[in-house]
Amino acid sequence: MAQPPPSPIGLHRVLEPHGVLPQAAYRLDATAPTTADEVRIDVERLNLDAASFRQLHSAHNGDGAAIRGAVLDIIGERGKMHNPVTGSGGMLIGTVAEVGPDSPLGLSVGDRVATLVSLTLTPLIVHDELREWDGLSEQVPCSATATLFARSIAAVLPPDLPAELALAVFDVCGAPALTSRIVTRHRELRGRAATVAVLGAAGKSGSLSLAAARDAGAISTLGVVRDENERRGLTASGLADDVVIADATDAVGVSAAVTAALGARADVTVVCVDVPGCEHGAILSTNDGGTVVFFSMATSFPAAALGAEGLAADVEMLIGNGYTPGHAEYALNLLRKDSAIRDMFERRLRAEA
Repeated sequence: MAQPPPSPIGLHRVLEPHGVLPQAAYRLDATAPTTADEVRIDVERLNLDAASFRQLHSAHNGDGAAIRGAVLDIIGERGKMHNPVTGSGGMLIGTVAEVGPDSPLGLSVGDRVATLVSLTLTPLIVHDELREWDGLSEQVPCSATATLFARSIAAVLPPDLPAELALAVFDVCGAPALTSRIVTRHRELRGRAATVAVLGAAGKSGSLSLAAARDAGAISTLGVVRDENERRGLTASGLADDVVIADATDAVGVSAAVTAALGARADVTVVCVDVPGCEHGAILSTNDGGTVVFFSMATSFPAAALGAEGLAADVEMLIGNGYTPGHAEYALNLLRKDSAIRDMFERRLRAEA
């Protein structure tokens, strides 16, 4: 079969099945030479998304060596990091090693960058068997090679932040940008500020979404967390006006907790919980005419759509697709100006070290 011509969306890298986009492909060609509009990255660290890492950790009973082996098997078989159970991957940081003459990404050889597209569509080869990774954290030190297409997105790492911290922010930078947009839109359309509930508020995307909601002028913010330890930490941060403990998979329970805390259902509910089964609770927690934003890769979109229909819920439901123009710089600026956000991210990184 003839080799397909280079494609700005990476179709020429798809090995199986032919005709689909790289994200939907089962297997990519990560070994072919860099084409005229591609960029080659020498990778130093992967960041597995939370849903994928949680699934791998659970499937292998927390055995770091087994988790490392599973990740190596996925990348070796598929030519990308695409967890077959969760359908998700993560992102990476590295140094630009080669830039095709027709690349539109504006990158130069030697730039240290973070990719802002998923590992599920990024051709990837690991060279060191992930020897420096213990398998017990989302951040994976490695020696690897990745390829960016013309339609990919990457950001040069900021000089004022540690690379690991910037990577952790970039991993979830779509969440605060879209939260800000939705909260702003609510005020413009309704003539009043929104009440916002964030499920999974103590995590990376959740804490940034709380900061973005406040930055966009939310009248009240509520953080929903899973246990007392998370409640204490988030309360001490001051990122939310109120914090409650509730099981986000208990639809009736979480909606009752949100309604009791806010005095009514939320205008905007943001779901950042990395476990399945949170769709119906988010819908029940949201006002008629309100908006639910699903950022978790564990979300079942059929469950969300059919659940809303079955509940006769007049809510708009959005998929957080990870990209909003200016999302990376917006998330970094939230971190820079809010010490509580930075403290939470740095504590998380220390715990994973």
